[in-house]
Amino acid sequence: MEWRPRQKPKEVRIAFIGTGVQQRSHIRTYANLPGVKFVAASDIVEEKLNEFCDDFNIEHRYVDYREMLKRDDIDAVDVTVHNNLHLPLVIEVLRAGKHCYCEKPMAGSFVDAVAMYEASEEYGKLLHIQLARIYDHVTVAAKEHIDSGKLGHIYHARSYGYRRRGRPYVDGYAEKEFDQAWIAQHGALYDMGVYHISQLLYLLGLPKLERVSGKVYQELDMDPVRKEISKFDVEELGVGFAHYENGLTLDILESWAIHGGPFPPSAIYGSKGGVSLGGDFSSIKADPMENAFTFYDEELGYPRVVKLDLQAEFGRRVQVDPNYNFYANSQAHWLAALRGQCELLPTKDIALETMRVSEGLFLSSTLNREIYAEEIPTLSKSTALRTQETPFGTLKYDF
Repeated sequence: MEWRPRQKPKEVRIAFIGTGVQQRSHIRTYANLPGVKFVAASDIVEEKLNEFCDDFNIEHRYVDYREMLKRDDIDAVDVTVHNNLHLPLVIEVLRAGKHCYCEKPMAGSFVDAVAMYEASEEYGKLLHIQLARIYDHVTVAAKEHIDSGKLGHIYHARSYGYRRRGRPYVDGYAEKEFDQAWIAQHGALYDMGVYHISQLLYLLGLPKLERVSGKVYQELDMDPVRKEISKFDVEELGVGFAHYENGLTLDILESWAIHGGPFPPSAIYGSKGGVSLGGDFSSIKADPMENAFTFYDEELGYPRVVKLDLQAEFGRRVQVDPNYNFYANSQAHWLAALRGQCELLPTKDIALETMRVSEGLFLSSTLNREIYAEEIPTLSKSTALRTQETPFGTLKYDF
């Protein structure tokens, strides 16, 4: 066989809006992928901006993101800011003719997420939402089992996420703005629940929501000094129950803080089999069989538990599957889609449906009743910021 040199991937030119903790996670992932150029970055806090750009060798720096969007050497912009800023910034990126990558959740409210979706369609630009768990090896394995019919008729799913004590800032990490509804809008369900709900809705084929009920809580004590500084006014625990078409149900339990032991993994149950989505083997260092993906069914009438060694299988796939790296993680998939190497997964659709059920849960908690899906678009109110006080004056958003 004739040896051929590996072809360099087409360069993708990325710019960044927001230079906080999550953006640093994004750029480190980009830095490990070939064919990426960091063109520019923008942040309203100049000190943070310069530190970010110095750390990642970015030459062009903008306090005013609008000036950055005028550049003609940017293919896509990564928007990683707090939730109620997603809508105005994403729309301006799309309007400027750039493709847009946006941190989860899609927006602060369902109607704002709809506006982002419609803007992507109107301006003809890709909108990709960061939904990291749909690339997990457990998700890939579950999808293959579902698509092959091994679960039969799927009738129930469980979306679970657990922290014993892990509220941002008040429990010792991250920024205080995570705790403030004016800019973050919600707590545990937006910070963690988005990952688990979106993972399940993706695996379930984006079923049609019929109705949802739920309740959110903020009950546990916290450090009084940090509570005062953070102005903590979001939920630390969210619970819900949703009805979908064809009798499918979904229960939701998401905790930043609770007096209780670890929750079981998210799971999907069918008439012929079920899957437990324990373990994330995208970057495994532990025992490959510990908390692994598990498949449950029967063999000759005997209940059977099958644990799959995902580390072994995906170690093989990375070597033999030429398309594996197109789906290795959210950023790798984004770059591959921008290059035309694969079709972009429908993350804006998945994120929108995640917003729909989440908004229904919040509305149910507020109104103390079950919420029907058709009510959500009319009851949902925009939470997007129109203006923001900054160290450099008042910034007004045009969207």
